[in-house]
Amino acid sequence: MERIVVVGASLAGLHAAEALRAGGFDGSLTIVGDERPLPYDRPPLSKQVLAGTQQLAEIVLRQSSTIDVNWERGVAATGLDLSNRELQLADSRSLGFDGIVIAVGAAPRRLPGTETYANVCELRTDEDVRRLRALVEAGARHVTVVGAGFIGCEVAATCRGLGLDVTIVEPLPAPLARVLGTEVGHVVAGLHVEHGVEVRLGIGVSSFEGEGEGEGEGEGSRCTGVRLSDGSLVETDVVVVGIGVIPNTGWLEGSGLTLDDGVVCDETTLAAPGVVAAGDVARWPNPTYGGELMRVEHWEHAINMGTHAARRLLAEARGEPGEPFAAVPWFWSDQYDRKLQLAGRVRPDDEVALVAGSYAERRFCVLYGREGRVTGVLAMNMPAKVVRYRRALADGVAWADALADAGA
Repeated sequence: MERIVVVGASLAGLHAAEALRAGGFDGSLTIVGDERPLPYDRPPLSKQVLAGTQQLAEIVLRQSSTIDVNWERGVAATGLDLSNRELQLADSRSLGFDGIVIAVGAAPRRLPGTETYANVCELRTDEDVRRLRALVEAGARHVTVVGAGFIGCEVAATCRGLGLDVTIVEPLPAPLARVLGTEVGHVVAGLHVEHGVEVRLGIGVSSFEGEGEGEGEGEGSRCTGVRLSDGSLVETDVVVVGIGVIPNTGWLEGSGLTLDDGVVCDETTLAAPGVVAAGDVARWPNPTYGGELMRVEHWEHAINMGTHAARRLLAEARGEPGEPFAAVPWFWSDQYDRKLQLAGRVRPDDEVALVAGSYAERRFCVLYGREGRVTGVLAMNMPAKVVRYRRALADGVAWADALADAGA
């Protein structure tokens, strides 16, 4: 291979580029990204950057200035021609390649009817955060957060820290219930209530009310209230929508790659000859979980998968077989003075066992299990427990053995 293109100036893309150079690739290496700034770390956006304690320059990823690459910033990829080995760009140019890493991440889901309200935001990019901070600095006093996932909960916690009134609206019976189950989700709900957040659970959004040009039909319009499915109205100054993400695969339609909630790869991250995928956009059969097809949106996962995908591409160039990417997903979330850490692959209907601490103290560790195996561990302000059980997860620890060892 003489020309490799990394599509996605992301955490996964940068680590892939770094691994390519470290692995001996000395040919043309280009990174394409649709944002103009140098690639930056995204987890601080909902916390330190939103709070105003960090600026964009402080979260730029170090690889941005240390690896030898050609940059194509501020231009999106619009198509992939595998037969001619060409990547089409939004400015009508095309880039030839011998190998390609797809690491384009995901985009926030949007609620219909909110597109033209100037004070309805998502939170995925630095531009999103700057827009939200501008609204706060202009005098916003009440923020409504639609969706009580990790991003929604972090935004709510940060906004409370800024002294704003906050309402969380979540159609599920508890925050994070789809990931952590209802029992642990209620603990998270209690944490927010204790800090003064109004938490509206088991209720959805029916519509948005606004004022200005056409009440929602012009750039000057603003949302003044969120009408809920029970008929009540939450009056608000700002709405933050955090209802999940969609992998950025639209530009790959017709490319010949398998697209199904992401770019589908084999267990080594290979999506097609000379094509690998990594990070939020990649979906692969994880050997650690019996070959379950999964797509993981976590920070450390992006680093590890980007590095692995690069090595897979180089192995293919040398005619060598690729190694499976076997991972135990790991994630953390900072909310107020609590740190939640989750390792594994859990489902809301998994068995749950409290093995240390207590919910009342907001300091605890729980195990999740399914079909006789431990599937995950969650801790709040007990980081050592997560480290310990994460190793056990990789070894496939039995549910009964883990409970006996914990004395539960």
